[in-house]
This record gives sequence, C-alpha cells and structure tokens, in this order.
Amino acid sequence: MDSKTSNYAEMQKKIQLELEDLQKEEDLLIQNLNNMLNQKVFLGDKIKGLSKVVPTLKIIRHEAEDLVNTVNDISDSSEKISGKIRSLDSARSHVDECQLRVSDLIDLEICSQGVQTAILDSDYEKGAAHVHRFLSMDQYLLKRTANDMDNVSNMLRSVRTLQDAASQLRAIVEHKFNEAVNSEDLVSIERFFKIFPLLGMHEEGIKEFCTYLRTKVALVAEKNLKSAMNTPPSDKRHSVIYADTLTLLFEGLARVLDTHQPLIETYYGPGRLLSAIKILQKESEVQTKRVLLEWSKTRQINKKIQVINELSRMNSSSSFSKLDKIDPKDLDILIGEITLMHFRTELYIRFIQRKVISDADVGIANQEEKNKILVSLEQLVKNSELSQCKHELLSHYISLEQYYMQESVAKAISMDTLEPGQQTSSMVDDTFFIIRKCIRRSISTGSLDGICVIINNACRVLESDFGEVLRSRLRQGYPSGYLDLTQAYNVLQTSIQQGRLQSGDTEQSRTAFIVALNNADSSTNYVETLCGCVMQEIDQALPNMNQNDRGKLESCLSGLSLVTTNLKDIIEYGIQQLRSTSIKPRVNPWVDSFLNINHHLTEDELSAYEAGESFVQTLIMNLETFLSSFKDVLSSSNYDYFTQVLTADVTQRLEKVILKSTFNRLGGLVLDKEVRSLAGYMTATTSWSVRDKFARLTQIATVLNLEQVTEIYDYWGSHDAALTWRLTPSELRSIMALRSDFKVEEIRRLKL
Repeated sequence: MDSKTSNYAEMQKKIQLELEDLQKEEDLLIQNLNNMLNQKVFLGDKIKGLSKVVPTLKIIRHEAEDLVNTVNDISDSSEKISGKIRSLDSARSHVDECQLRVSDLIDLEICSQGVQTAILDSDYEKGAAHVHRFLSMDQYLLKRTANDMDNVSNMLRSVRTLQDAASQLRAIVEHKFNEAVNSEDLVSIERFFKIFPLLGMHEEGIKEFCTYLRTKVALVAEKNLKSAMNTPPSDKRHSVIYADTLTLLFEGLARVLDTHQPLIETYYGPGRLLSAIKILQKESEVQTKRVLLEWSKTRQINKKIQVINELSRMNSSSSFSKLDKIDPKDLDILIGEITLMHFRTELYIRFIQRKVISDADVGIANQEEKNKILVSLEQLVKNSELSQCKHELLSHYISLEQYYMQESVAKAISMDTLEPGQQTSSMVDDTFFIIRKCIRRSISTGSLDGICVIINNACRVLESDFGEVLRSRLRQGYPSGYLDLTQAYNVLQTSIQQGRLQSGDTEQSRTAFIVALNNADSSTNYVETLCGCVMQEIDQALPNMNQNDRGKLESCLSGLSLVTTNLKDIIEYGIQQLRSTSIKPRVNPWVDSFLNINHHLTEDELSAYEAGESFVQTLIMNLETFLSSFKDVLSSSNYDYFTQVLTADVTQRLEKVILKSTFNRLGGLVLDKEVRSLAGYMTATTSWSVRDKFARLTQIATVLNLEQVTEIYDYWGSHDAALTWRLTPSELRSIMALRSDFKVEEIRRLKL
C-alpha cells in the first residue's frame, strides 16, 4: 500500500511538472500571438504596398527578358564581326609584309645601282647611306623573299654588290679618317666620323675619334705640365701650380666631352657616351700620374712622409733632434695644394658619373640595359687608376694633416701666454683655431673618409695632448696660503705624498692653476660650437649623403662629445683640488665656531646676541671675502660651480656642528633666522640654484624652531609640493632631541 502511494505521488509530481511546462509554453505562444496581432496593421500595410508593386514587377520582368535576348543577339553579331576583323588583320599583315618585301626589293636594286657610282664619285656619304639602308633591311625577310622567287639571281647579285660595297666603304672610311687625322684636317675628321655609324661601325668610329681626341688632350697636357715645371718660385701661383695643371687637364677633358657629346648623340644615338669616356679616361689617368709624379718630386712628398712616419715611431727616449722635425708652417701651403688636387679629381669623377647617368636615362628605355651601363660605370670609376691616384692623394693629405695638427697644437701650448686682465691663455684660441682650420680643410677635400679621419685625430689631440696639459697643470695644486702652522704642516705633508711640492712663486702657481681651470671651461664651449659649425659645413659641402654616410659622420662627431665629457672631468678635478686645498681649510674653522656659541638663550641674551655681531654675520663676511678673491679670476661657469661646492661644504659642515649642539626655543629661533640669512646670501652670489643644498639644513632649523613637539604634524603631514622632507623619521627624532625643552617621551610617541 505504501509502495502504491509513493508511485502515485511521484506520478502526480511528474504530471504537475509537465503541466507547468505546458503552461509556460502556452504563455509563450499567447505572447507571440499577441505580438503578431499587434503587427497586424503594419503587415497589412506592407502587403497592400507589395500588391501595388506586382504589376510593375511583371513589366520589368518582360523588359529584362527582352534585354537578355538583345544582348545575346549583339554577342553573336560581335563574334561574327571579330572573326572577320581577325581575317582582315591577317590579310593586312600579309599585305604589309608584301609591301615591305617589295619596298626592300626596290630599295635593294636602287642601292646596288647607286652605291658603286657613289664610291666612284667619292660621294662617301651617299654610298654609306645606301649601305645603311641595306643594313637596316630584315635579312631574314630577304632570305624568305629569295626562296619564294623563281628568279633570284638579280636579288642575290644586288646583295653581294652591297656587301662588297660595305666592306670597301669601311676600308675607305677608316683610311680617309686616318689621313685626316695625320693632316690635322678637322673638317674631314668630323665628316668621316659621321659616316662610321652609317656603316654599322659605331664602336670603331667612337674608338678612332676618341683616340684622336686623346692625342689632342695629351699635347695640351704636356704643354701645361712643362709650363708648370718652368714656373719660377716668385710666381704667386707657384705654391699651387700643380693643382692648377691638374685642374686644366680635367677642365680640358670636360670641355671635350661637353663639345662632342651632341655629335655622338646625333649620329651614333644616345647611350654610347660611356664608350667614349672609357677611352678618354685612359688618357686622363696617364696625364694625372705624370702630373702627380712631377709634383711629388718637386715637393719632396715621399721624403716628408718618411720623416713624419719615423717621428711617429719614435719614443720620448729617442735622440732624434728637434731640428730634424718639419716645421708645420712649411706644410700648410702644401696641404692646401693637396686638398685642392683631391677635390678637383673628385669633381671630375662626379662629372663623369653625372654625364653617363644622364645619357643612360635619356637614351636607354630598358631598365635592365640601363642597370648594366650603371654597373659598368661603377666598375670603371672604382678600378680606374684615377681613383687610385685620388686615394694616394688622400693618404698623403691625412698623414701631413695629422702631423700638422699635432705639431701646431704642441707649438701653441709651448708658446702659451696670458694677457693682463684675461681669464684664459692664448693656447685655447690658438688650439681651436688650428683644429677648426684642419677640419675645414678636410671638408674641402670632398671626401667623407678624410673628414672622419681628421675629426677623429682632432678628438685624440684634444683629449691626449691638449687635455693632458690642462690636467697636468691642475695636478700641481692650488697654493692657497695657510691659516696657522698646523694647517701648513698638514698641507705640506700631503703635497709631499702626492708629489706636488715645488718651489717658485706662489702667486704664479695660483694663476697657472686658475688659468688652466678657465681654459678647460672655455674649451667646452669651443667644442660645442665646433660640433654645430662642422655639421652645418659638411651638409653644405656634401648635400647628397646617404643614410650610411650620415651615420658614419654622426659617429665621428660623437667623439667630440666625448671630448666635452673629458674636459668637464678636468674641471671637476680642478674644482675638487680647490675644495681640498682652499675651501675646506677655511670653511671648517669658520663653521666650527658655532660650537662656541650659547644656544640656550634668555630674552635678554637674545636681544644682546642680535644687537652684536652674530655667528651668521661673521660667517657671511668671511665667505664674501673668500668668494671675492675668486670672482674676478674664475670664468662665470667655474665661479658658479665653485660656489656650488662651497655651499655644499658649508651646509654639510654646519649640519654636523648643529648635531653636536643643544638648543632651547629661542636658540632654535635664532638658528632658523641664521639659516635663512645664509641661504639668501649664497643664492644671491651665483646664477645657479643652491636652494637644494640648503634643503636639509632648512628643515633642521624648522624642526628646532618648533614651539612644541606635536607641531611637527603641521609640517610632516603637509601635501605642499615645495616641502619634500629630506630627513628620515629617525633623523627627525634625533634632531628634536637637541631641544632641551622637549620631553623624550613626547618625541617617542610621535607617529611619523
């Protein structure tokens, strides 16, 4: 009974669930029906609209079917017409071929009859024109015509006649051209030069004509070279006479190309200029080597280079006399001549490249053929003896320029003088005049490699030679004088240990130190100016630098930035020397006197203290006297840096002595006023900001000036951006403990 009841209950439960599902489904269907009923009006309007469109759609359907039929008819007609057109094109091509055959046969007969007459009458232009017409005929078409004809004897006879005439004319034209060359008959030379391409002898004509031009260039070059060799030393152009000779050679070659390029393009066609240049290039190489050989002998280049190389290999222990050195002044004019020769050679090579590229762009449409010519041009320039001569000139220039720069800078340093009232000595202006002159001269060569080498050498000279001299002078130290015997003894012992003890005028040693420091500062400005000027001048001289060349140049110029860093290190070293020998021995006693002052003041003592000469007044007076001794002798940047270091030492020392003292409320008030007065004075003495140096000291004074311990929360929790605490909570508690009127328990209870 229980089992039946349980089954009945389960069945009833299932039926109930199914009933609920059916109820949900019914609700959903009712909702959908309601939605449809709600759209009844809308759907009815749409159906009415569609019913109105149905007749129009039937009309459009019939029209579309008619259009399809029309298009199909037109397509069929087009197929028929295109077939007829193809037949017509085929027929027309056969007609054209027949016309061409007929035309060739007629011209062949005319040419064969006229060529012999022209040769007999010495009318070589007319005969060459007949041969040119024969050569322009399609030889394959002629063979087909001969095979298609029953009687070919006349045509074959005409072909043989013209072939024989072509060979005969070629021999005659070559012979006549050579006769014209030997007799210097310019009219005949030009006449037969124009006939060569009519006979299919383009390369032969260019070769013969350019060989003739070579002889003319050689005669003029030899005349110019002899004139240069006979130029007396008194002549104003004697120092650059070989550069002038080389210039005349290149100008003559350029003039020849400019004059005869139109002739070659007109009668031989564009795109053939490279063939002419290859022949003329050989003569330019021969004559350039002759000029450079005579120049090298006259100027004794090899001897000078040998001496310079020997000097560069020598060490300081060598017994080589200074008299054997070459005076850099004697090389100045010679280096200028080399740069001029190199630049003119570079200009001529660029001229050739520009001419050939322009000729290829105009005359050759096929990009592949154009690329072949450009590759051939690149190989011609790269492997030519002219490029080799240019590299040799650049090598000589670099060797001489490096020696000139190094020796001139050494001479400028050895002749260093200080004019009265000046903060820097002559070596700075002289050195950078030489450096800039050498770099400018390297730019005038037109070679980026040469420019980079000289810039790198300038960096080495400035760092190793010039910079080391400044550093060695600063190593001698700054004799600042001594306040007492104990200090004098301590400094003396330090000088002995560091190897800086020397006899001589103290004032002179001070001046040498200060001038070296100012020289380093002035040099940083010179280097920065030099970087900007050099980049601008190079951009003007080499406007078409690619990305790789510009990257190479910027890498070299970055070396000048390293020179600036090296000079700043020298300044830092010198200022630290002043700090150890001049600032610290004076600042420490001045600030330490703070310990001798009572900081637990009553109202009466405060009034008496303020009425008299306070600690800060004495300190400021001492600092002002001390700074005044450096203000006029140091450069503005060095003076500001010096003031920064002095301020740092004063604040650090004052912080130490404050931590050794104790204060009451009035003592803290006085300290706060004194710190503010000191900060105001030091800020007024320099154009650089020194507020940061007083940050900790100002905060210490603020803490010691509090009326009660909990007042610190007004400052510590402040969101004022200007008040960034430099003191840690631990340091803050230690400083508050210096106030004798603050209880230790209250300080410990602070939540910081």
